[in-house]
Amino acid sequence: EEPSFFRKVDVPDQAHYIVACFVVVIGAVGVGGNALVMYAFFSNKKLRTPPNYFIMNLAVSDFLMAITQSPIFFVNCLYKEWVFGETGCKMYAFCGALFGITSMINLLAISIDRYIVITKPLQALHWTSKRRTSVVIVIVWLYSLAWSLAPLFGWSSYIPEGLMTSCTWDYVTSTPANRSYTLMLCIFVFFIPLGIISYCYLCMFLAIRTASRDMEKLGSQVRKSTLIQQQSIKTEWKLAKIAFVVIIVYVMSWSPYASVTLIAWAG
Repeated sequence: EEPSFFRKVDVPDQAHYIVACFVVVIGAVGVGGNALVMYAFFSNKKLRTPPNYFIMNLAVSDFLMAITQSPIFFVNCLYKEWVFGETGCKMYAFCGALFGITSMINLLAISIDRYIVITKPLQALHWTSKRRTSVVIVIVWLYSLAWSLAPLFGWSSYIPEGLMTSCTWDYVTSTPANRSYTLMLCIFVFFIPLGIISYCYLCMFLAIRTASRDMEKLGSQVRKSTLIQQQSIKTEWKLAKIAFVVIIVYVMSWSPYASVTLIAWAG
């Protein structure tokens, strides 16, 4: 006996097929692109630096996100309903939650890492080690795991959403558990990390601008050491800029989702 929420939605078939096309493209790019990053990391020892551990972790979570979500979503689009039963729905939503949250918190870790390296280079020397980076990565996964497991243990729940071809948190049913979970999730997984990321980048930007101005003032008396320092900051900033683009795209992708959840939360 299937619960009532496994219902079909009355939309034209084309709607499902259009979504299916998007899902295939996004899934293929997500699996292929992130697989290439992982391959590069494992095949080239020079790339195994602490900052790249974070990039690698991001590639792993995004790869797992694409490979666990896209094929299932695609099949459901073709059937125009959820076909994998209640357990399948919970597992699918759990994976989406775990890998999605891991990506966001990992972007937060990358921002803090860049912030320390660029604005406090001396402390960074003591701070950045492969061991410490690995510990941070484990914390990122545990934090995400805690949020993803909660709905399986009764704080909110996982149900079909949208065109009923994918599953996620129940942000529609207005119960105290659902409402509190949805709000906490938006705050602690989206808005607070976003605030910290914005603060880190603002500080980095200001630090680099100040450093460039100091260089101009020194003019011809520039000592070699200052130049070398400038070069290293430039290198670190390059990685920060790449991360910044990833963050902007990530936020653009998830903002509509966060907005819809909050609109539903507000009734």
